[in-house]
Parts: sequence; structure tokens; C-alpha cells
Amino acid sequence: MAKERFDIPALEKRYIDYCRRHGVPPNSAVISGLFKADAKRAHNGTCNLEIVLDQFKDIDFLPLLNVLMDVDESLIESVDIRNESSCMLSGEYALSLMRAVNKKLRNVDIDDFSFGRIFLRDLSHRGLGCEVLNLRSSPFRKLNMMGQFERLHTLNLDYSSSLTSFREDCFSCMPNLRFLSMCETRVSNLFTTVAALSKIPSLTVLRFQKWLFSDDAESFVRKRDDRSHSHLSLPNLDGYSEASPIDIEQEMDENSSTSEFLRNLFSLDNLVIDQEMQSANEESDDSELDFSSLRQDNGLREPLSDVFSWRSGRAHMQYEVNFGTSQCPNEEDLPGFSSPTSQSNSASKYISCYASPICFEKHYRAFMIASLPNLKVLDNLPIRKIDKEWAARIFAQHFEYLPYRRKAKESIVSILWNREIKSSHSRVTNHNNKTMCSSGSSQHHYMRSLCAAKVGSSCWPSLQPLSCTDCSLGLENLSFRPRQFEYHPSNPSLMVFGTLDGVVVVVNHESGKIVSQIPSLGEMSSVLGLSWLKKHPYKLIAGSDNGSLRLYDIQSIPPVATRTHLRATPSPITFDDFEQLTSVHVNSTDELFVASGYSRNVALYDIGSGRRLEVFTDMHQEHINVVKFSNHSPSIFATSSFDRDVKLWDLRQKPIRPCYTASSSKGNVMVCFSPDDHYLLTSAVDNEVKQLLAADGRIHLDFGIAPTGSSQNYTRSYYLNGRDYIVSGSCDQHVVRVCCAQTGRRLMDVSLEGRGLGTSMFVQSLRGDPFREFNMSILAAYMRPNSRSEIFKVNLLASSGHASEYACRQSVPPSNSMGG
Repeated sequence: MAKERFDIPALEKRYIDYCRRHGVPPNSAVISGLFKADAKRAHNGTCNLEIVLDQFKDIDFLPLLNVLMDVDESLIESVDIRNESSCMLSGEYALSLMRAVNKKLRNVDIDDFSFGRIFLRDLSHRGLGCEVLNLRSSPFRKLNMMGQFERLHTLNLDYSSSLTSFREDCFSCMPNLRFLSMCETRVSNLFTTVAALSKIPSLTVLRFQKWLFSDDAESFVRKRDDRSHSHLSLPNLDGYSEASPIDIEQEMDENSSTSEFLRNLFSLDNLVIDQEMQSANEESDDSELDFSSLRQDNGLREPLSDVFSWRSGRAHMQYEVNFGTSQCPNEEDLPGFSSPTSQSNSASKYISCYASPICFEKHYRAFMIASLPNLKVLDNLPIRKIDKEWAARIFAQHFEYLPYRRKAKESIVSILWNREIKSSHSRVTNHNNKTMCSSGSSQHHYMRSLCAAKVGSSCWPSLQPLSCTDCSLGLENLSFRPRQFEYHPSNPSLMVFGTLDGVVVVVNHESGKIVSQIPSLGEMSSVLGLSWLKKHPYKLIAGSDNGSLRLYDIQSIPPVATRTHLRATPSPITFDDFEQLTSVHVNSTDELFVASGYSRNVALYDIGSGRRLEVFTDMHQEHINVVKFSNHSPSIFATSSFDRDVKLWDLRQKPIRPCYTASSSKGNVMVCFSPDDHYLLTSAVDNEVKQLLAADGRIHLDFGIAPTGSSQNYTRSYYLNGRDYIVSGSCDQHVVRVCCAQTGRRLMDVSLEGRGLGTSMFVQSLRGDPFREFNMSILAAYMRPNSRSEIFKVNLLASSGHASEYACRQSVPPSNSMGG
């Protein structure tokens, strides 16, 4: 027999008894809340108890905890808990009250985060049994909600201006989550975002921005200015999701009206804005929380211009679209709007508000729809069958699902098994009794299959900072300020980097041990140019921005050239200075090297004699940032200049006139040859990356990376896996893009994230590892003033939680693969 539930007056009596037992006067807010719940029940409404935490102090905790534990046995159907302003109740007590309600907890609405980081960490790691969780303006930096949220169907993280990314399994404990809103956050990485969201099997409604009817815009603005409204909530879709579920695919057929359907959908939404953001005076060194972004507001939220400055403030503009007219702007000018729904016969107008940076990523909407097949509504716009077909085409055209055009993920074990099985049948005998290897078992085939399996296993690659130790002096984690670096051309374990202080360090990047350290000695300032000799693998050219040029033999230099070692350190070979130097490069025979800098000239040096042979003047109209010899021809070199031109030169024809000139729309930051010299990779300001045919300078591929609008966004790109892929990064952005060098399709974005407050990072330089597939290093600098730069080793074949995978320290033969 079911246990009889007691009525609300009995629950009120229990509360008064609990207060008497604990020696605490009854709180009028509890009495009032119980009275309102009883009144709703008397009028056949939902018997709901509302608890406003602002009305309680720690002294009220025990009686309230006792009565909430009794709610399960009462006639109360649901409990809502919220706070609106600074709360005097401790975070530990607040969380205990929420968990005491058990299965009748419906809505939890937290508007103020004075509860502190312990409250949020406990909430994230242990979970909560509510159905709707509103954490607007939360201080999460990297979302890590790993606790039990089995009943949660709606999660609102709007205006969380610190939120940039997600832990890999942060949504894996939310099996029933259907509605998720993250408008006006800092989330920007398409790949990690989709990887995290794909762990939610029930997700059907997702928002990173709000597309609204222009008819609703006037009332929307009125509500925004009305300070009596406290939040812009996720649509109240309880009836939509629970009582009367609808199938959007059925409701929205090919001939239905988009505007009519959306008007019905939006009618359920109470569109008001949160105007209360209390500042917390905590400084967080926790990598997952940042309380610094919480601040007081006088009724209206000011635009977070610092968050979205990289899009020239466009994230806070309202974009208007006319469906069914010719007035729909270009998709690249809109936050994620590029859907065929714009071709509807409806002439209704829409505006976009509160877009997160991810909405400005090129092909954002198509990427999300194609990657999340269960999604039914994105940014308040329904997803129809025609949208899914369109998204699949866009995804196939611009993105690579797996490396080397693999269509489906394979098990690493099965790949190795197939290799072993085929190897036993691959050796056949021809008529001369000579063995041959069948084409299906080529080493490149299996290497690419293994890479596809490993890269496809995680969107969170291993990023390890390069640490330097000197065992001879017992020094660990030596601190340097690197400014430039280069992998060794023939030794997989060696790397050289130059510092802002003029120090040149040769390090075993596998073990972190310093091989040689060459001090500045007052001769060099920032080291901007480094180039290894190829036939003499222990020699290198180093150039600094004050014009100094030196040839060093690292075999003859002690591990650390301290002052006690100076007399034993042989003097380097010096060359004539090249003022304001930015780049040096040695040719393929180790006979010559060239230097360029903040001038229109290039100097040619003879390495054997130490003489400067010639200065080629006025090769460009503006300064020449980078000069590069080809990898195989000792007389061919290329220059890139901020005059927007890239030029190819041949020393056999005195370089008065270039072999050809290729132009960009903005100043060229750098140029490099592909490993086989078949292509030239050019990088101009603000993500203008192109691949040219080295023979004649014709454009082979434009990678189409979206610009930011910044004239200071200096972009650098290099090859990865031979000439199979390219990696590209810019100094105004914290992301490195990996693209196929044959199709231009984007494979992955790698985000750089520091720890703690103010640790946004940007890409200063990068190089692909010439010996390891899908490995590279990134020189990243922090955006805060006076912070040091750092070299990160990136392994795309290992996840961040399994950095030891793929034998990062093993010797690997050089990659000679030539294309996808």
C-alpha cells in the first residue's frame, strides 16, 4: 500500500517544530512559500514550492534542511530554488538544501556567484538532481560538469563571458539533456565543441546566438530595458518537451512556413535579459573557474568588447535578414547564418543577438548540423531535411572528417591485424623468381590509416610545454624567453631556439636536456633568425635584430657556456652585420645563406669564407620579412614582403628581375617551400593563406581561412607530414588550424589555453615536426603584458589525457609522403 502523503499545513507545522527544536525563529519566507504552494493546489494549479536563497542566513539552514527532506512525503509536486542577488547563506549550505529535495527538485536558478569556487566545483563534480539548471554569467573557463545530472533536461549558460571550452567528457553524465543555451560566451572551437556536445544523446535544441523575429524586436528591447525582468531564459519548453512532445521534422515539411513555425516556437519564450551581475572579489588560480569577469551593472549589461574585439565588435550587433528576398547578406557577414531556410517564401525579418564567437566561424551552421544529426533546432531556427542535406554537402566540401580522406573510423588493432595478414600474402614471385610487394600493403597506406584512427579519436590533442634542464649544474625547468625556433634537419631529437635576451639554446626536445647554451655576451639582442646547416649538422647560423650574424659549432660549445667556461669556448665565425634583421636561411649545399629584414634589400653571404658577397637592393617596395632558399636547388630563393608581393629569384640570373611575382591582397608575413619544392606556401596578414605552384607562381589552393578584420593579425603557416597538411596560426588568435594541403579542407583546430586569470595566448610562430606524423611545435605568447613566451609540443595523435601515447620519444624515420 502506498504511503499516504501529508498536506502542506502539516509540512508547515513540521517546519515550526524544527525551528523550535533548533532554537531558531521561523523564517517568514518559508511560511509564505508554503502558503503560496497550498493556494496553487487549492486552485488546481501545480503545487510548487519556491525557495529564494537571498532570504536566508546560515542560522536558518537546519530547520529548512529538515523540512526540504520531508518534501518527498508531502503533497508538494515540485521545488524551485533560486537566488537573485548577493546571498548571505554559505555555498555549502545552499548546495545541501538543493540536494535535500531529491527527486522533486525542478528548477535551480543561480544568478549570483558569491557562493564561491568550492560551491561550483562541488556542483560540477558531484552533480545535482534538478530538471532545469540556470547558471547564467557563470565563472566557468573550461566546463567540467562530470557529476550526476541524470534528470537535467535544460541547461542555460548564457552570458558566461569566461567560458571558452569544455573538458572532453563534461556532458557525458547528462543523458536526458535536450535544451542547451550558451549565448554570449567565449566558445570558439568548432571541433572540441562538437566533440563535447556529441556525448549528449538527447540534445535537440542548441543556442549560441538568438535569431528573433523583427516583429518581436521592439518588445524584446522593451523587455531588455525593463529592469524588473531578471534574465534571458532558455525557452520554457516544459510542455514542448514533456507533456506534448512534437516532432519538428513532421511539423516543418518542405512547404511549411518558417515564420509561422518559429512564431509558435518563440511564443513559449519569455525573452528578458539578466541585468544583475554581482562582482566577486576572488582571484582564481583554478584553470576551470574565473571570477574576474563578474561585475556589477547598473541595470544594463555593457557590451563585452574585450571578449569579441577579434571580430571588430560584430558579435554584439543585431543582424537583420529578410527571408525570401534578395536582401539576405553574405553568409560571411552574419554570425553563422548560411542556411537554405533563407530561401523560404516567407518575407519575415529576423535579427541575431548575443552571438558567441563560434557563430562567426566559417560554415558554423553547416558544421553543427552535419556533426550533430539529432539536433532539431539551432539558434532558434528549426532544422529541416533540406537543411541537413545542404549541411552534409558543405561539410564534405570544406571539412575533413578524418585525415587522408578516410570515410570511417577504424580500430587501430584491426589496422595492425590487417597489415599482418596482408604481409603474409603480399610477397609474390614473378617469372624471374624475384619477390615483389603488392601495392595494398605500402607503408604510407598503413601509416595514414593509423594516423586517421589516432587523430579521429580525440579533438583534445596533447600539448606539452617544452621544459629545459641542465643536469651538469643540477638545474631543472630553466626559464627562457624564446623568440624563434627550428627543428634540426636530420636529428629527430634536436631543436634550437633563440631568446629575446640573445641566448641561443640547443635542446634535446624529447628529454628536455640542454645540449648547448650560447650566451648573448652583449653581442646579440633578440634572436630572430636561425638556420641549421644540412651537410654539417652541428653548425647553425644565428641572427639577431641588431644585425649580428654568427656561425656556431655546437659540438665545440660546453653544455652551458657560463662565465667560468668563456675562455674554453671557441669564438664563432662572424659575418658583416645586416641591420634590423628578421630572417636568415642557408641553401641546400651549405655554401651560401641569405638575410633580410626591415629594408628592401637582401644580403648574400659565403659561409666558407665568411664574406658578404653582395647586397641585392630594392627587391621590393617595402621591407622583406622572410627570405627562404628552396630545399633542393642551391640557387633558387623566395622573398615575401609587406608590399603584398611574393617573388621567386634565381642566383644564376643576377637577381635584378624576379622569375615571377605573386601578389596577395594584404602584406605578406612569410613564405616557405614544400619539402619537395613543388609548392610555395604564402601567408599574408589576417589569415590569407595560399599555396602556389613553385614553377610559375599560379595559385594552386586558397585555404579560405576567415579573416578577423585586424590589420595586425600576422599569420604564419608551415607544412606538416611532408606536403600533406599545413598548420596556420596568427598573432591575434589562440588557435592553430590544420588543413589538407591538397584539398584545403580543415581537419582540426588546436586551441591554446593558459591557466588562471588573464592567460589568453596567441600564436607567435610554429613548425611542423619533420620526423613525426601530425606532430608540431608552437611558440605561444601570453596576451598579458610582461609575460613570457613558451614553446608547446603538440601531438595530434595523442589526447590531452594520454600524452604518453604514440611513443613521442621514439626515433621515427623522416616523412616523405607527397600528398593526400
